Amino acid sequence: MRRLDSCQCLRHPPTFGASTTAADVIDGVDLHGRRAVVTGASSGIGVETARTLAAAGADVTLAVRDTDAGARVVARLEAELPPKSGKLTVGRLDLADRSTVAAFVSAWTGPLHILVGNAGVMALPELTHTPDGRETQFAVNHLGHFALAVGLRPALAAAGGARIVSVSSIGHLFSPVVFDDLDYRFRPYDPWTSYGQSKTANILFAVGAAERWADDGITANALMPGNVGDTSLARHMDMQQVADFIASGAIALPPQKTVEQGAATSVLLAASPTVEGITGRYFEDCAEAEPVAERAGAVAGVAPYALDRENAARLWAVSEDLAR
Repeated sequence: MRRLDSCQCLRHPPTFGASTTAADVIDGVDLHGRRAVVTGASSGIGVETARTLAAAGADVTLAVRDTDAGARVVARLEAELPPKSGKLTVGRLDLADRSTVAAFVSAWTGPLHILVGNAGVMALPELTHTPDGRETQFAVNHLGHFALAVGLRPALAAAGGARIVSVSSIGHLFSPVVFDDLDYRFRPYDPWTSYGQSKTANILFAVGAAERWADDGITANALMPGNVGDTSLARHMDMQQVADFIASGAIALPPQKTVEQGAATSVLLAASPTVEGITGRYFEDCAEAEPVAERAGAVAGVAPYALDRENAARLWAVSEDLAR
């Protein structure tokens, strides 16, 4: 199992890049006999990820908060997918609710080959907490996925060569994980540093899982899907606040992608033979990201704190405590 060090960067084939689509990545890949779970697969790149994996033959469970919406997606995809596609099913999963995570894990039987942690919330305008007292973005984007992956670890290990895909964001450049104040009980709440902290946690989870679960044959990588406008991720956001934030220069965005392009890196990490055995890395535009030294002006790249193994180990310990 290959874990790239700081001087080894996986490069994409010449035909893969920012404009690559999920269909391009999956071309020629046969996933019949594989089982996948995609969280947040009722809209946006989650739907496209599920569609692409199923088209290649994988049986895909759409793990969603709104099962009626999930059922509508399944009906639409089944009408569109080619013959011999994999089976699509819906499972209820509310990442802010520990009981639904536990129920999803308990209901799962048999091996699991692909786990895509795609669901998330972004830039909630006001500080909110889950019923168990955790700041909502950190709880949904990281802790819920952490508990899900830990619970499904036996199923992933049973698959032999399972892959975990953690959907992060360039937003991780807004903040490292602030271990002394995860829930904004001391510092003033800010929607973007909160989002950034949770997205950094998504990357650190992949680093931690790569360290701990390699002997189970499990690989774990994180990614930035790109600037994809057609998603429900921004459903809680104050759009004027976003416009003001962009205008201020506090955030720089890469060129916008289609949903099909946005799902490409998720599908690459979930299924492509070109990344076989690669683990503990962060990707964008279907290639491993370059490190960046500061946020100012950055429209790509990964912050060193997001790949730091000590940070990953500390987050893993904290997450285990909080998930109990």
